[in-house]
Amino acid sequence: MNTRIYVPADAAARSVGADVVAEAIVAEASRRGVAIELVRNGSRGMLWLETLVEVVTGAGRVAYGPVAPEDVASLFDAGFLTGGAHPLGHGVTEQLPWLAKQDRLVFARVGVIDPLSVADWQAHGGGRGLRKALGMAPAEIVAAITKSGLRGRGGAGFPTGIKWQTVLDTPGEQKFVVANADEGDSGTFSDRMLMEGDPLSFLEGMLICGLGVGADHGYIYLRSEYPDAERVLTAAIANARAAGLLGPNVLGSGKAFDVTLRRGAGAYVCGEETALLESLEGKRGEVRFRPPLPAVAGLFGKPTALNNVVTFGSVPAILADGPEAYAARGVGRSKGTLPFQLAGNLKQGGLVELPFGVSLSELVNEYGGGTASGRPLRAVQVGGPLGAFLPNDALVLPLDYEAFAAKGAIVGHGGIVVFDDTVNMAGMARYAMEFCAIESCGKCTPCRIGSTRGVEVIDRVRAGEDREKDTALLRELCDTMTHASLCALGGMTAWPVLSALDHFPEDFGSPGAAAEGN
Repeated sequence: MNTRIYVPADAAARSVGADVVAEAIVAEASRRGVAIELVRNGSRGMLWLETLVEVVTGAGRVAYGPVAPEDVASLFDAGFLTGGAHPLGHGVTEQLPWLAKQDRLVFARVGVIDPLSVADWQAHGGGRGLRKALGMAPAEIVAAITKSGLRGRGGAGFPTGIKWQTVLDTPGEQKFVVANADEGDSGTFSDRMLMEGDPLSFLEGMLICGLGVGADHGYIYLRSEYPDAERVLTAAIANARAAGLLGPNVLGSGKAFDVTLRRGAGAYVCGEETALLESLEGKRGEVRFRPPLPAVAGLFGKPTALNNVVTFGSVPAILADGPEAYAARGVGRSKGTLPFQLAGNLKQGGLVELPFGVSLSELVNEYGGGTASGRPLRAVQVGGPLGAFLPNDALVLPLDYEAFAAKGAIVGHGGIVVFDDTVNMAGMARYAMEFCAIESCGKCTPCRIGSTRGVEVIDRVRAGEDREKDTALLRELCDTMTHASLCALGGMTAWPVLSALDHFPEDFGSPGAAAEGN
């Protein structure tokens, strides 16, 4: 029997040479006359160990990493095909503390299976939620999602069940399911990893949604910068159709659902759901006025259930194991698990899936291993480029929508970016305004003009021309953008700016810069 070896085809692993490592393993096995089966899986999320090579042995899958092409010969010499000891060896993958302590629900199969194999996916529990859903009435499916407490994982945290119920209750001969896969926030990569590592579960979640709201077609709006995800999704959709999971007669049920993949336009604002719908319709990606909501009049004016990738990826487990099991995880109104993405100045960047309620400190210090530079941690930004900057004393905060909101911060997409004491927070505040100015769709004045003026005002504050007056003006500008912008791009740009002013006033040149807004 051939020895099975797993080498990730995840974009992060490929960026550090996983393809070359895979080629080296095949070549070395051939040179030695050893029969192997090479599987390109998703990443386990331990990005500091990529390229992570796993070998199936009698004791389980044994991990070696980070493996470079020049390490391959020595791995064979050490007998890694049977789990032999090597300096790059870490033991049985599932027993690694960093991985074993997690609660992998959405990412249960990522890094474990061949992402394109329907048989492998089903052998590891894939499709259980769909099969249950096929035997349920639409209202029962939506009720299960509502009871689970699932909230949208794209950033807003809106209850998914309420959104689906609105689509179900809205009359219409044609309804749609749309997946927002335009993952553009800095420090976020969970959508990409799920699409590349377990695309069939993501598709399963879309399909269940279609059954629940009465839609027979779904669209995936994929970020243009994700060519690997596009390649994997294209193949996965074809394989799902061949296996009867998609098409006019899903698993012989007589119910229809199919999916169309569309590549995005490369604009950050198209992560906003109405701008996404405009782009999907072939128009300029601009924010729509609301009402009506997309759930009532979305894609092509039809009722549309629009959620992000991880939201759809959370759905199969809810149907398979019951909403009660899902709701038992987490705290308060923040139910279930969230794949937290650790990035920035960290020793151990990667993806950690845990129930809500885990503290920032545990994620940053225990899972992240502290700063990569070894210098003191100064700030953490949670929720992407529009998230607030939090100081050291906020690390005790539990990852919980309401707890973060009470501190003027957001959990968002679960991206966590760490900065050490060399960061200049005035520079980061300026970056937030500049980012908004570049990425604004231009439809509303507070966002389009306010962000441009914001860059200028921050420059004047830092120059010290009339710091007290300009600081007050900056706060007024942030207030206008917050309350008058059409969407969250302009509305939330104030968060990183004001949090930098409040917590790090010395970087703006004056200890008094935080006099207001604390």
